Amino acid sequence: MRHGKRAPDVSDILPSIKARGILVPLLVRPNGDGESFEIVAGRRRYFASKQIADDGGEVEPLPCAVMEPGDDAAAIEASMLENVARLDPDEMTQYETFVRLTKEGRSVAEIAATFGITELMVNRALALGNLLPKLREAYRNEDVDIETVRHLTMATKRQQRDWLKLFEDEDAYAPRGRQLKQWLFGGDEIATDVALFPLDDYKGQTVSDLFGERSYFADADQFWTLQNAAIASKRDELIVSGWAEVVVLDTGARFHSWEHAKTPKQDGGRVYITVSHRGEVEVHEGWLTQKEATARLRAKEKVENPDAGKTETTRPELTNPAQEYIELHRHAAVRHALLSHPKVALRLLIAHAIGGSTLWQTRPEPQATRKEETAESIAKSKAETAFAEQRKVILKLLGLPDHGHSVVRSNGDDHKVATLFAALLKLPDDEVMIVLAFVMAETLEAGTCVIELLGLHLNVDMRDYWQPDDAFFDLLRDKAAINAMVRHIGGKRVADSNVTTTAKAQKKIVRDFISGDGRKQVEGWLPGYMEFPFKAYTKAGGGRLTDNTARIKSLVS
Repeated sequence: MRHGKRAPDVSDILPSIKARGILVPLLVRPNGDGESFEIVAGRRRYFASKQIADDGGEVEPLPCAVMEPGDDAAAIEASMLENVARLDPDEMTQYETFVRLTKEGRSVAEIAATFGITELMVNRALALGNLLPKLREAYRNEDVDIETVRHLTMATKRQQRDWLKLFEDEDAYAPRGRQLKQWLFGGDEIATDVALFPLDDYKGQTVSDLFGERSYFADADQFWTLQNAAIASKRDELIVSGWAEVVVLDTGARFHSWEHAKTPKQDGGRVYITVSHRGEVEVHEGWLTQKEATARLRAKEKVENPDAGKTETTRPELTNPAQEYIELHRHAAVRHALLSHPKVALRLLIAHAIGGSTLWQTRPEPQATRKEETAESIAKSKAETAFAEQRKVILKLLGLPDHGHSVVRSNGDDHKVATLFAALLKLPDDEVMIVLAFVMAETLEAGTCVIELLGLHLNVDMRDYWQPDDAFFDLLRDKAAINAMVRHIGGKRVADSNVTTTAKAQKKIVRDFISGDGRKQVEGWLPGYMEFPFKAYTKAGGGRLTDNTARIKSLVS
């Protein structure tokens, strides 16, 4: 399976072979000259034994099982099965192996049955055959990440050549990840599962994403013609069912429930239909705008109590200039009085930070990321889970509904700020300080010097919050830094003996030390990236993380 490659890393099996010898026979077959044999499975065992012999150790003759001549497909399968049992091979190696098997006459179903995987997984690997040779080579050399490669399998050969030109041009930008997906489809990709119409009505081409198990419409114009007709039909059905009005919003416009009031069909509620740029359709039944709902409520109250709200005059006794005069004098007096009441001022400050005003603009840290894996890792982390639980406590203290993703909901509503201020005035000082801490934490910007300084001041130990996960290792790219990380966790000898191995293999060594899989387990290990202060592994540094650390050195010295 790994024919033609350099000697493999055998550091993980070397101690076992030194102690116990070769327990599992090598699988060999006669070579073409009829006098020698080639190794089909067991190449790592062979190199491990060779290294022991080269170091002066005693090595018994290696046990071998001889295969029948000419059984190429079985030989490939045996090699693949052994390596699958030892370590999942990368997708490019799977592709090359599966292609060789298909040339031997094996079907996708047979390959899947042989290795105990699904046919979809086989098709995913074979999909790499859609790539130009240069792209496959770039992926093998780890110059292109797997997410980008997966999207390129959906590209035409012309699109691949265009992307390759951008990739090879140092002054150009080659889109990657989700941006690449948008680049391929000329904007927002449209999946076939969002269609309201029967797929048989669509006569254009679709592009299959074997990795995401979805397919996409190649002809966006034809899709929108069919989708709009289906939306119009849905609108007509809703009207026939008794809804007084059905509003189809412009493509991309969003329906905000907090700007509307739930209103049943019999009370004049209407239906709103939203359509995203990716063709997704949502139907929101039974809503009116807040303004309409308030007007209807007032009209109903007027009918039930005609005399309510009547006044002697039709206009206020103060002109607008007179109101301004009075307002400004009252404002000057109140804000001077506030200076003598810092606890009251603190509560008012918190109310403004949460609700905002025409003079305040606050918003929670969005925790934006381009990687879904990063978002998932953050969402599952111990710190984020605990933060979300504390959010529920704060919302309850303030009497706010337990919905949305944040406590801070700044919209400049004066009445909302007053409501929050009134709630905070009723809370004891200790609970006010809890609210203050949470609001500050929720509006704390990520990736800043403030985070670095705060982590140092509070002696934050990331071991209490973070454990290395797949998302972390998948994002490591710099081979020199990864080798330095091997040295950090395993020592100089292990790092030096693996300096020429692939980044992927070295990352596995780090993970083996963490898990204790074949190596002495290192408990409580923390990479320099997660320490306070931040520590990079090479002189190249960690970008803005290194810059932030350098900026605060003078502040803490």
